[in-house]
Amino acid sequence: MTDTSSLVTGSAAPVSTGATGSPRRNPLANFARSQLGAYLGVAPFLIFAVLFLLVPTLTLVAGAFVDDAGHFTFQNILDLGTPAILNSYWISIRVSAASAILGAVFGLIIALAVIRGRLPEGIRAAVLTFSGVASNFAGIPLAFAFLSTLGRLGLVTVILKTVFDFDMYKAGFNLLSFSGLTLTYLYFQIPLMILIIAPAIDGLKKEWSEAASTLGATKTQFWRYIGLPVLWPNLLGTVSLLFANAFGAIATAYALTGSSLNIVPILLYAQIRGDVLHNPGLGAALALGMIVITAFANVIYLVIRSRAERWLK
Repeated sequence: MTDTSSLVTGSAAPVSTGATGSPRRNPLANFARSQLGAYLGVAPFLIFAVLFLLVPTLTLVAGAFVDDAGHFTFQNILDLGTPAILNSYWISIRVSAASAILGAVFGLIIALAVIRGRLPEGIRAAVLTFSGVASNFAGIPLAFAFLSTLGRLGLVTVILKTVFDFDMYKAGFNLLSFSGLTLTYLYFQIPLMILIIAPAIDGLKKEWSEAASTLGATKTQFWRYIGLPVLWPNLLGTVSLLFANAFGAIATAYALTGSSLNIVPILLYAQIRGDVLHNPGLGAALALGMIVITAFANVIYLVIRSRAERWLK
């Protein structure tokens, strides 16, 4: 009788086994397959970022060093030092800084009232939902809404003048000015602040306030010595992000003020699309300056936020 085990053993191909007796697997092949799946998953985002962020940015950078004849030049960069352009940058920085600081202050107050003020959960959900919508409500619809509300013939203006005999514009208010544009920007700056700072406020541990209360500290002392110092890096980072958000806004400012307020986005639009001030090279240089300023603000936000996360883990 033939030994079947010997036949099976003889016919089977030798298999390389490890110390545990299981077949060896190529770790490099497994790593390559896992990495391929990860890259395929993130491919849509990478393609979108390249097409709509990297390529336009590189095109603007290249256009800033090209004249009308297509020759390399530094003149567009040197023209950024003219008084009119420097003034436009200064106005844009002031509007962005004012809306960022005011938006951070009022947004922080609202977020603290909703999250730490022991209000009903439904109010928090409603505020956060509205903030998510309002933070993205900008451009021409926002400008039209403010003109219909606070314009010279706006609803609030007419009510104040008819009922209370008070004319805001005679008192010095002007929607098509620095203060008016800053007020309009606050409509989306405050909700954005609420959305960004809410997780940081949630990260304040209840044990900290309980321990401070046990040691005899008041609420004012808790926020002065514990709460605000912990939130301070997040506040600084959020202010820089709000600054970058306002500095790059063009549709709202252009639809609201037109050419009455000389800010960088409107001047840039006039250089690229205008019939009188048509200089695409200078427009690309203006855009390059905006990219540098907003990138600097975003870098500050990322650095400060990475340090602040250590306290909120």
